[in-house]
Amino acid sequence: MSPRRGPGPARPSLARDRSFVTYWIAQAVSAAGDSFAYLAVPLLMLHATGSVARMGLLTAVAGVASVGAGVFGGVLVDRFDRRTLMIVGDLVRLVLYGLIPLAWLAGPQVWLLFAVLPVCEAVGMVCQVASVTAVRNLVDRERITEANGRLHATYAAAAAVGPLLAGLVSARFGPTAAIGVNAASFALSAVGLRLVRLRRPDPDAAAPPRERPLAEFLAGARFLWRQPVLRSLTALLSVFIFLTFGLTDVLIYHVKHDLGGSDRTVGTVLGLATLGTVAGALLVAPLRRRLGFGVTWIGATGVCGVAVAGIGLAGTVPALIAAAAVHLCCVSVGGICSMSLRQEITPDHLLGRVTSAFWSTHFSLGPAGAALLTWAAGRYGAAPVCLVAGAGCLLVAVGGCCGPIRRAGSAPVADERELRPVPG
Repeated sequence: MSPRRGPGPARPSLARDRSFVTYWIAQAVSAAGDSFAYLAVPLLMLHATGSVARMGLLTAVAGVASVGAGVFGGVLVDRFDRRTLMIVGDLVRLVLYGLIPLAWLAGPQVWLLFAVLPVCEAVGMVCQVASVTAVRNLVDRERITEANGRLHATYAAAAAVGPLLAGLVSARFGPTAAIGVNAASFALSAVGLRLVRLRRPDPDAAAPPRERPLAEFLAGARFLWRQPVLRSLTALLSVFIFLTFGLTDVLIYHVKHDLGGSDRTVGTVLGLATLGTVAGALLVAPLRRRLGFGVTWIGATGVCGVAVAGIGLAGTVPALIAAAAVHLCCVSVGGICSMSLRQEITPDHLLGRVTSAFWSTHFSLGPAGAALLTWAAGRYGAAPVCLVAGAGCLLVAVGGCCGPIRRAGSAPVADERELRPVPG
């Protein structure tokens, strides 16, 4: 087991940590491939059906599967080797996404999207939980926010290039070719993860005996409920996800329907907007050190609401890119803050279940929100829908000002008295 390094100026850079860098590259490759599917799957559905509502329905069905997998994904992550779970998940998605371009050779197979995408999203949820918990076993506790920032900056950089290339590939060869690229990326990711070595948990922190899966899941939910800051975050993020889960579909519809853009234009918008995620990932650590967790999270959520409204009001492609970039920057800052806090204060043997319970709870309203948002966009237009969603995000920020989130610390980790779960 690698020794824990104490804090101090002599710590080597994370870029020189071989295991972290290998993990970093493997996840970046997977993120680049995912960005192809991020654009290609909605485009494939839109080309086949011409319906933004069907796009929203597919997003909703996939979201339900993801939430369902999240219920027990944390139990799997805490019971089994995290790296092995991620490798198996990559191989499963390699096969399933690879089926889509092969089946489409015989003509549009819309039913296959409804069969494959939910399974891939369910597997992806387990892999996401595992990837979050793996960071705890890669770096020291005081470097978690920095590691998350580096990882997410790289994910976002890969995701920025991905939609640009996916738009070109989709325009030249069709969306199925872009999905094929995504499938291939999972093979490369699996190879990279095979080379990663994770640290073992602290041997002095003995895990309790195993229970039934539901009881183990509820242990993570109880930790969330008894910890005031995490409880407030879970409730407010549930509302935020409801308001924004279908925003990408609305943005694609806005570009294609309202602005008359091509597939290449859609790829350009999504790719350049993702640079906002890079900016947010690079800014989050210094912002949190300077402003504290509460101010950083609340501020990011409030600015995000303004940006969501701006997406609907944008009448040109450059204005739309700017608004979407600000939105993604703020989502990145808020999301990394939230995730780092959970990693810092959760015992290792509970981390998978707490992450799973957190995501399952706050994503539970996402599918309904996606279906409602896209239906409303098709009926009333993107502008009013984005204005309402943006106003809702501002209310979420106001809610953060009225509870324990606002008081949560002024350092990378908040005051221990605020973060300690209530015993019981």
